Amino acid sequence: MTVREIAELAGVSIGTVDRVIYNRGRVSAQTKARIEKIIEEYSFTPNPIARRLKRNRSYRFCVFLPRRDQDAGYWGQVLDGIREGVREISPLGVETEIVEYDRYSSREFRKASGSILENKPDGVILPPIIPEKIKTFITKIQAAKIPYVFFDADLPGTNPLCAIGQNSFQGGYLAGRLMHLLTGKITRPVAVLDAHGEDYHITRRRDGFLRYAQEQDFPTLVREYSDYEGVEISVDEIALFLRENPDLTGVFITNCMAHRVAEAVELQKIKRPFFLVGYDLIPKNRAFLRTGRIDAIISQRPEEQSRQALLTLYRSIVLAQNIRPRIEIPLDVYFRENIPAE
Repeated sequence: MTVREIAELAGVSIGTVDRVIYNRGRVSAQTKARIEKIIEEYSFTPNPIARRLKRNRSYRFCVFLPRRDQDAGYWGQVLDGIREGVREISPLGVETEIVEYDRYSSREFRKASGSILENKPDGVILPPIIPEKIKTFITKIQAAKIPYVFFDADLPGTNPLCAIGQNSFQGGYLAGRLMHLLTGKITRPVAVLDAHGEDYHITRRRDGFLRYAQEQDFPTLVREYSDYEGVEISVDEIALFLRENPDLTGVFITNCMAHRVAEAVELQKIKRPFFLVGYDLIPKNRAFLRTGRIDAIISQRPEEQSRQALLTLYRSIVLAQNIRPRIEIPLDVYFRENIPAE
């Protein structure tokens, strides 16, 4: 279906169809309704390049995320997905800027988020971590009428165009089931290391795990680590916890730091009679999973999440397509036997 064909079916000029598609100029309500009905019936989508030329403009998107080296390189995997998305949309008149910040520095967060507001992009994609900071930023970009898409997690009290991610509660519940399958009857405590506890999706993972433990009536021990002005959870902190609690059935760590538990066991020469379940197939977790020092990893497909976020923003802003308010990413589980090739 072309604009010319729509004009012929509607019995109007190409210019009239053009005015309806791009909302320019006056068209009678009756004619507009007739054209819109044809567009809907034939699922017509304007050519994105032609659309950009009509408006005589390009589009600028911004990706706002923690530094690629933080969280053991998890955000580097996110960037791989961003780069793939950029390769797909850059020929279609979209420029994408990547703004990184130190997630442990309030000053750097304010500086980075302020630069986005100053540049006024056409849309933003971001992971809604550090809720108290992100909510303040979201309030400002909403006031500036800048649309945004979440990936990696969702955040109550906000209104993104779309949120792309896993069901965090189900992910934690799955981790509990994995722990149960690995260990059999659980009589000694399972430790839940709640890293980055202020993050909403991390809290939901913890709650999902605890729900499963409650239903199956096995004991748990929760230890929270959450200092956003400090550093990531350290091997020494974990080693101290393991020495203080030598009688554990298992350890579930709610973020990508399972490798630090494995490192604590290895470097501090702690006996490991427990099973270890964590998140994210980052390189260090992959290595310890391969050697059996980590028993299971739940993967979020970070590359696919960030790529989908960029393409979803493109479809909404440039193509003016209706998009789903949520895209759920499957829960992938990896053991040493099914680690994918790098």
